[in-house]
Amino acid sequence: METVTSPAIRPATEADAERVAELLYLSAGGMYDRFAGGRDRALRVIDRGFASEGNNSSRDVVTVAELGGEVAGALAAFPVDQMPERSSAFLRLTLRSIPPWRWPACLWLYWSGLRASPAPPEASLYVDALGTATALRRRGVASALLEEAERRALSLGLPAIALDTSLENKPARALYLSRGYEEVAYRPAGRRLPGFVALVKPLR
Repeated sequence: METVTSPAIRPATEADAERVAELLYLSAGGMYDRFAGGRDRALRVIDRGFASEGNNSSRDVVTVAELGGEVAGALAAFPVDQMPERSSAFLRLTLRSIPPWRWPACLWLYWSGLRASPAPPEASLYVDALGTATALRRRGVASALLEEAERRALSLGLPAIALDTSLENKPARALYLSRGYEEVAYRPAGRRLPGFVALVKPLR
């Protein structure tokens, strides 16, 4: 009889860099590809962000989940009021990491996304990325990371968690709804941008 183990949650360490980059990439690979100009460049950018301070993928905002000693999932989350500074830092890092001829497309995507994205509640923890290893899904990894995000939000005195996902990502939407999130805003696909749904979970 197979023993079912619960994911072990811990802060990310320097040794997790490569694995975390892969997992965060899985959370929105298509958008990272467009932002950086391909998978390899995107992974390099995320990896450099992990090693740098003050951006969306900095090590200090990343939590990982382990199954059997293997990193099976990663979550990047931070207070909403840090979003402008962290997003700008990630953009600057990206521009330093890609060829200059890629800059116009990268900047267009960044500013178009900002204008089109629903604004999350100010007093909330924002889940910027949540990725689970494909072979280790449906084993409680994402749920365990979301529980950790709730604990972190409450420890910071934040009464809600906010996140967004693709309109087409039905498994993720079903997971969030089952965890008590509410779909509060929708952005249809258009202007070369995919459709997204914004979700919020009040914690008190």
